[in-house]
Amino acid sequence: VQLQASGGGLVHSGGSLRLSCAASGDTFRRQTIGWFRQAPGKEREFVATIRSSGGHTYYADSVKGRFTISRDNAKNTVYLAMNSLQPEDTAVYYCAAGPGIILSAVRESQSYTYWGQGTLVTVSS
Repeated sequence: VQLQASGGGLVHSGGSLRLSCAASGDTFRRQTIGWFRQAPGKEREFVATIRSSGGHTYYADSVKGRFTISRDNAKNTVYLAMNSLQPEDTAVYYCAAGPGIILSAVRESQSYTYWGQGTLVTVSS
């Protein structure tokens, strides 16, 4: 599975962006897809994930209520709609995929097998 993240950019505080993660390969439907982010000088952190079966979604507390993850299996694409962006959301955002990730491990980066190249989101105050 190859992943291509896009949609990052510069936005003012309170603004919105929608990230896309396009996947190649015919196993997309069986992959749990997650978004992670890494700010300068900080460790990579979990943002959101959507499971392959049932499309259940999970979010980090810091983005819950502001970000929405969704998937379009017909287009092999996962989206991350980000609203009410704040300067602390500034980071490189990565999408990742993995098959058969158990629920207790969906927030762990090491659970994901495939990673995209990242897209930069900058939120100015």
